[in-house]
Amino acid sequence: MPSLTQPECAHYIPPPETKEDLQFADLPIIDLSKTHTPEGRADLYPQLRDALRTHGFLYAINHGYTQAQRDRIFDIAGVPFNDVSPDEKKTYTTDVKKLGYYAGYKPLQIWKVDSEHQILDQIEHYAINFNVTKRPHPTAVRPFLPELDDFARHNHFNILHPILRLIALSLELPEETLVEKHNFDRAGETSVRFMKYYRRSNEEEERSKNVWLKGHTDIGTITILWSQPIGGLQILASDGTWKWVRHIDNGLVINTGDMMTFLTGGYYKPTIHRVVQPPLDQRAYDRLGAYYFAMPDNDVRLLPYSESPVLKRVGIERQCLDKDAPSCEMWRKARAMTYGMSDLKKGVECGVEEEVIEGMVVKHYN
Repeated sequence: MPSLTQPECAHYIPPPETKEDLQFADLPIIDLSKTHTPEGRADLYPQLRDALRTHGFLYAINHGYTQAQRDRIFDIAGVPFNDVSPDEKKTYTTDVKKLGYYAGYKPLQIWKVDSEHQILDQIEHYAINFNVTKRPHPTAVRPFLPELDDFARHNHFNILHPILRLIALSLELPEETLVEKHNFDRAGETSVRFMKYYRRSNEEEERSKNVWLKGHTDIGTITILWSQPIGGLQILASDGTWKWVRHIDNGLVINTGDMMTFLTGGYYKPTIHRVVQPPLDQRAYDRLGAYYFAMPDNDVRLLPYSESPVLKRVGIERQCLDKDAPSCEMWRKARAMTYGMSDLKKGVECGVEEEVIEGMVVKHYN
C-alpha cells in the first residue's frame, strides 16, 4: 500500500472539457459497484454483453478509486515524460521490434501514421509491467513504485476481474473461467501504460488528415482507459462513421481486443478505434493518458470456449484452426513486433490496410 507520506511531483491540471458540437458515441454506462453481489452481477452482465456486442466500448463508474486517487495517478503519469532526461530515457527504452513487448519508453516517431505521406507518430509512452518491480525504472519514477503497484492491483482485481466475471456469465460459463487465465502472479505482459500525445505542426495535420493514431484493434483481451477531458479518441460505429468518445469525470472507458475475440470465438469482436487531433478549443494542449492493457498469462492458448452453451447456440467464428491457435505470448510478440512499423498492403475495403500475422489478416483503418 502507498505510504501516508507521498513523494512530491508536479500537479497535472487538465484543460476544460470541449464545448465543440461533436458527434459523440452513445455508449452505455455500467456501475461496477454492483459486481460485489451475485444479484448485481446477474443484473449487469446482460448490459455489458449488449454494450460490447453493439459498440465494443462502454463506460464504467464506481470502480473504487476516488477522484483524488485518480488525479494523483495523472500527476504520476507526467513524471516519466517531464522529470527524466533524454539520455536516461534512452537507457530505459525497449527494442519492441526485437523483444515483442512494451516496457519502459516508446520514443516519438516510431509508428507510421500515414505510410503514403511518410507521417510518423508524435506519441511517447512509458509501459510498466503489472509486476512493477519486474524491470528497472528511471530514478525519478522509483519513489512512485508503491503507488503504481497499488494502481496495477486495483485495475487488475477491482476492475479487470469483475469485467471478466461478467463476460463469463454472458457466455454461461463459470464466473472464474476468464479470471483463471488472468493471474497476477504468473508470467505475462499485462501493463500499466502512460501515453503522451504531443501536438503536431499544421503541415503534418493537413498531410495526415488530423489522424494521430490510425484505426486499429488492441492486442489483448481488455483495455481500461482512465477517462480524461482532452478529446481525440474515436470509435468506428456500425454505420461506418467515426464517433467521438465523451469524457466522464473519474470514469473508465472499457474495450475488447484481439485476444478476447480468440477466446470467445468471435462473440466479442475487437473494437476498431483511433485517435485524432483534439477539438478546436483543446488544440493548445498535449494529451496525457493512463491505461491498463490486460492480457492472459503468457502460456494461455487462444482457443475458443467451445463448451460455452452460448457459443454452441450462436456458433463459433474461429480465427484459425484449433491446432494452429497461438499462445498469448506468441500473438502478443507477433503483433507488438510489427505494430506501426511494418509495410502494410492496401486491403479490399476502402481506407483499409492489411498485414498478415501468424497466418491471420490484421486490418488497420484510415
